[in-house]
Amino acid sequence: MAAIVCTDDVLGGAPRIEDTRVSVLHVHELVAEGDQPPVDIADQLDLSLAEVYSALAYYHEHPEEMRELRREIDDEAALADESLSPPEPAA
Repeated sequence: MAAIVCTDDVLGGAPRIEDTRVSVLHVHELVAEGDQPPVDIADQLDLSLAEVYSALAYYHEHPEEMRELRREIDDEAALADESLSPPEPAA
C-alpha cells in the first residue's frame, strides 16, 4: 500500500503521497469534485491506482485534518485576493 506522509518542507506539511508532490486533498478534489474516475486520475498524475486509493482512504480516515487544511487554503486564497485588489479611492 502506498504511504501517505507529511513533511514540513514539502507542500507546507500537507499530507501527500510518498515520493511525490501530490497532496491527498488534490487527489480527492480531482475525484470527488472533478467527477473523474480514480483510474483516470492515476494516469493523469502518473500514479498507481493503489496510490490514488491510499490518498482517498487517508482523506476519509482523517476528516477533521482535511477540514482544517481546506480552511487554511481558503483563508490563504482570500488573503491573496484581498492583497491583489486595489484599495477603493477615497471620496
